[in-house]
Amino acid sequence: MSEQITLRAETGRKTGSRESRRLRRTGRVPAIVYGKQADPIAIDINHRELRAALTTDAGANALIKLEVDGNDMLTLPRVIETHPYRREIRHVDFVAVSLTDRVSAEIPVHLVGEAAGIRAGGVLSTPRTSVEIEAPVTNIPTFVELDISQLEIGDALRVGDLPAIEGVEYTEDPEYTVVSITVPAALEAEEPSEEDVDEEALEGEEVAEGEEGADRDAAESSDGDAGE
Repeated sequence: MSEQITLRAETGRKTGSRESRRLRRTGRVPAIVYGKQADPIAIDINHRELRAALTTDAGANALIKLEVDGNDMLTLPRVIETHPYRREIRHVDFVAVSLTDRVSAEIPVHLVGEAAGIRAGGVLSTPRTSVEIEAPVTNIPTFVELDISQLEIGDALRVGDLPAIEGVEYTEDPEYTVVSITVPAALEAEEPSEEDVDEEALEGEEVAEGEEGADRDAAESSDGDAGE
């Protein structure tokens, strides 16, 4: 079972950007809880404690128990607004869950091993560094490992190649590329394409035909001069 982190939340805050700025100046983070209860609840949380809760290995998938007005609410942070350049959490949307729920989540993909294609001069390309899943709320994986050691230049691994995890379902298209080994751009520029080779061959044939035509014209001209 995933470890639960307990945070104390205060209710009764006023909404609006001015009130939110005032809260942040006092070291509090405006937030909202929605889901199981009838109406969303506006809350605020200590910034330092919230930041610590969201920087564990579980990250944004941390299972957080909020103490709200004497009641415990099991939640997951689902929308986290941060400052553009400061290490500041500005707002969080929490969704209330139960221990029996299955939820959607996004987990990072950790690459394992050194691809054979890289040792041969290829370039590692990672179109996706995370993958969307559905899993029990108490068993959201921290990450998924993908072994790339057998990849050669031109090879790729897709969502469908990710290892199976008990109770976890990958919800993205299995054909989405996660990682590939490509030919370096410099080598691609040096190697002529099939189209270039065909054009060069065609040009060679045209030159040869032109030279043969010129030889025939010269020969005919010579014969004509001799006849005169």
